[in-house]
Amino acid sequence: MIPNDIRITPELVAEHGLKPDEYQRILDLIGREPTLTELGIFSAMWNEHCSYKSSKKWLRTLPTTGPRVICGPGENAGVVDIGDGQAIIFKMESHNHPSYIEPHQGAATGVGGILRDVFTMGARPIAALNALRFGEPDHPRTRHIVSGVVAGIGGYGNSFGVPTVGGEVNFDPSYNGNCLVNAFAAGLADADKIFYSEAKGVGLPIVYLGSKTGRDGIHGATMASAEFGEDSEEKRPTVQIGDPFSEKLLLEACLELMASGAVIAIQDMGAAGLTCSAVEMGAKGDLGVELDLDKVPCREEGMTAYEMMLSESQERMLMVLDPAREKDAEAIFVKWGLDFAIIGKTTDDLRFRIRQHGEVMADLPIKELGDQAPEYDRPFVKTAKPAPLAPADVPAPNDIGEALTKMLGLPDMCSRRWVWEQYDHLIQGNTAIGPGGDAAVVRIGEGPKGLAFTLDVTPRYCAADPQEGGKQAVAECWRNLTAVGAEPLAITDNLNFGNPEKPEIMGQFVGCIEGIGEACRALDFPVVSGNVSLYNETNGKGILPTPAIGAVGLLPDIAVRTTIAFKAAGEAIILVGETKGHLGQSIFMRDIAGKPDTSAPPPVDLAVERRNGDFIRTEIRSRNLTAVHDLSDGGAFVGVAEMAMAGGIGAVLKPDTALPLHVWGFAEDQARYLVTLPENAATAFLDRAAKAGVPAARIGATGGTELTLDGAKPISLKAIKDVHEGWLPAYMAAGAEL
Repeated sequence: MIPNDIRITPELVAEHGLKPDEYQRILDLIGREPTLTELGIFSAMWNEHCSYKSSKKWLRTLPTTGPRVICGPGENAGVVDIGDGQAIIFKMESHNHPSYIEPHQGAATGVGGILRDVFTMGARPIAALNALRFGEPDHPRTRHIVSGVVAGIGGYGNSFGVPTVGGEVNFDPSYNGNCLVNAFAAGLADADKIFYSEAKGVGLPIVYLGSKTGRDGIHGATMASAEFGEDSEEKRPTVQIGDPFSEKLLLEACLELMASGAVIAIQDMGAAGLTCSAVEMGAKGDLGVELDLDKVPCREEGMTAYEMMLSESQERMLMVLDPAREKDAEAIFVKWGLDFAIIGKTTDDLRFRIRQHGEVMADLPIKELGDQAPEYDRPFVKTAKPAPLAPADVPAPNDIGEALTKMLGLPDMCSRRWVWEQYDHLIQGNTAIGPGGDAAVVRIGEGPKGLAFTLDVTPRYCAADPQEGGKQAVAECWRNLTAVGAEPLAITDNLNFGNPEKPEIMGQFVGCIEGIGEACRALDFPVVSGNVSLYNETNGKGILPTPAIGAVGLLPDIAVRTTIAFKAAGEAIILVGETKGHLGQSIFMRDIAGKPDTSAPPPVDLAVERRNGDFIRTEIRSRNLTAVHDLSDGGAFVGVAEMAMAGGIGAVLKPDTALPLHVWGFAEDQARYLVTLPENAATAFLDRAAKAGVPAARIGATGGTELTLDGAKPISLKAIKDVHEGWLPAYMAAGAEL
């Protein structure tokens, strides 16, 4: 019998995020009261962040396989074949709660964690992106959080040496007490040299690699699995501290060690630190694990077993090593100035056994800790399907030009240049398309191939109709990749929701998952990795459902790519796709009309998405188009304005439409693209579109320094660019004066 080092009370159980029935399950499982260390281990492994206990049932419904998929969900990251013996490894993860408590370090360690997920599988990171959601601009904490998060992301990624090439930023009151920081990373590896976390072999050494263990981050995963309340500031000690320079050393040392052939299994120490990494490695391999904590490198004196097992100190790895290569492996880490310590071994008894100072501090069944954690089928109530908004019910603005100008300066619609100029998006020298367009493009080595990356979701759509919102998030990523000429390969997801114990929140989750799954199946766009972040609530108020999608596409030749910028005057502007005038849940309704909007978001026809996207991609690869931009927030008027601002060339629009001009111009119908091409090629393009069954219509021409919307008063391109570029710098500068 392991002696109890402290009496376990109901209050202590609750402090560890375990419910009474879960604690009873622990008692039944081990047949006795757990020690404090064991309680901490169960808390770490059975919390929502690590066990996915509320979401596993629904995640299994997603399509995760395909002809290019080498490894789907269940590992540190997903692996997709990109031909020529190469693979792209990628994933997205949340660091929401830590970033609200301590924005700089919370965001920085989110970047560090996702980079480790990628290179622990043998890949060298080549791109990072992020999806950020903040509270309303007037909220007293928003400016501080924006500043800290952006600085943390830039500081870590820039120092580590990975280009941050894209992402998205939005503001909404629902994120006032719970910002979202979703970090994405992708790395390149040889397809036949992928490293996994499954331990193999009995009696093999378990090696601790990287930085020393401290007291930072203790209970970080548990904190990430609970609602915020009035005490959120008190949780600051649970936020980890990152060191990007140490992580860069860890990357190089790990890749060198992997190349030596000494590595049998490897797992980064992320959420729940040493506990989660050791348990997952053993459980996946049907092996036991025995650790001697006296051998763990620590940077603080007197650390208890409880603290060491739950610490989330950064830049650490755990590895099962070929014992014959032990000295060679140690020499590599010594060379890079990093700790290398054999702290345990694999066993054949399926036990997770922890020793310290000669005493057994924990002795638990490893399978039940790992892949047999509790799983819930939570009750849910689906969101009622709202009615569509009739275009005739939306009055026209007094001045369409003024409405467009105002829209381009909104917090959700303005330029994000202030953000991405703090990120190094050119480091490594392979960025072909950087931030500011539909998708980023990174060259693979010396080329000619390239990879495209994008992140997207429209939370207001998901709140109004979760299933359509889930479909739309996937479809927009599909369009973003298509718009640069890439073949969409696969997605990763970061599913951010409120408290799943509330049936209406669980209903949002279920609806979004159903929509994502439907879209992925229709578009042959499998889900290969991801993350679920629940309990994003503060004082009982949840965030908008935000199932962020990250997507990767392949370009056979990056020389054949398109951007959103107009390239020359006198070119035809063609709208591809059908405009029916869907203004429900649009930016126009929310911010220009200023009326309550309980209507349906624009419906997503996945067959049409695929047809239109395949046509556009074919035209790009045939070098027929000079610029391409997918249409989303703000509709055609915003799309044209963005293309004009990017190219410094104006346009005259004369759409042939029966719809009122404001409805046609601001509608957010899906499956649409704006394209430009030489005037003398327009007729042939329209003929090809007709033969492919794709709606397309010439709506205007490029030229001049103004935007003219169907005969309305011209708008100065400089004026709208000043508005578009000006809001975010002015907003942040105002904070500096406080």
